[in-house]
Amino acid sequence: MKPDINFNSDFTQISATTDGRFVSGKSGVNRIFQTRDKKIEFVDFEDQILAVVNSALGYPAYYPVNPVKIEKPVKAVLMDLDGTSVHSEEFWIWIIQLSIASVLGNPKFELKESDIPFVSGHSVSEHLQYCITKYCPEKSVEEAREYYFQHVKREMQKIIEGKGRKDAFIPTRGLKEFLLELKRRKIKIGLVTSGLYQKAYPEILSAFQTLDMGDPAKFYDAIITAGFPLIKGKAGTMGELSPKPHPWLYAETCRIGLGIPFRERSQVIGIEDSAAGIYSIRLAGFSAIGISGGNILESGSKPLCNHYCNNFDEILRII
Repeated sequence: MKPDINFNSDFTQISATTDGRFVSGKSGVNRIFQTRDKKIEFVDFEDQILAVVNSALGYPAYYPVNPVKIEKPVKAVLMDLDGTSVHSEEFWIWIIQLSIASVLGNPKFELKESDIPFVSGHSVSEHLQYCITKYCPEKSVEEAREYYFQHVKREMQKIIEGKGRKDAFIPTRGLKEFLLELKRRKIKIGLVTSGLYQKAYPEILSAFQTLDMGDPAKFYDAIITAGFPLIKGKAGTMGELSPKPHPWLYAETCRIGLGIPFRERSQVIGIEDSAAGIYSIRLAGFSAIGISGGNILESGSKPLCNHYCNNFDEILRII
């Protein structure tokens, strides 16, 4: 069945996909739409819709867009980390800024407000590639990644020692009550992040310590991160070409982490504050609930949300 997507003013109709594979009016294509942030393009056929996820690193991918609905009882809630569970975007944007400052050899370098949508919500390499292309095209993303992980290692150690930024990881208001209520209702909870393990796990651990909730690894039914960084001289899993907005992190959390098959996906809900996350949830075949505070409205991805809420209390009423 073809999904019902309202291609309203939040989308721009274009004549062809960026890679030129599909052209409007040819090969069965009715129309082609692009999201406001240009991250996703939808190819509209008579009986189906395909989504193409563009890539700053040169590896676009096509996915079928499945129809979604919420069926009760809800079996599982999949939740984003940055911006949804914990507020840390400013910290990670600051790390990106430090990394580019190091590449430029200019400690006074600062990102512009217009850069923010491109340095949050996606993979580290895509954030860095954007900055390299704009500010220092003669440099490489590999060089920027080396500086990035140097800064991450240093700043994370400072936080562990109690000497780092005090505003780095702040639990979202109402998070504890929301999670405990889901547990009370016996709804499985999965934490899903595009962040690499070495940066993501300290975030949720810090938040749980602040909330006096114990060990997050024992609380959540599944925690899926983008893996471990690939650093010269060490082994790692990439997670740089396939995280959000691709569907795989959400798909893996649900199918592998929670053991819920695809046929039961209507009883699974994803919660996100970012456009990349909303795209990821929908392409994985789940209903998406957007929560305010991120870039959903600015990106034009709200039409892909089944619901858009301001807080966890509103989300609980839907569940």
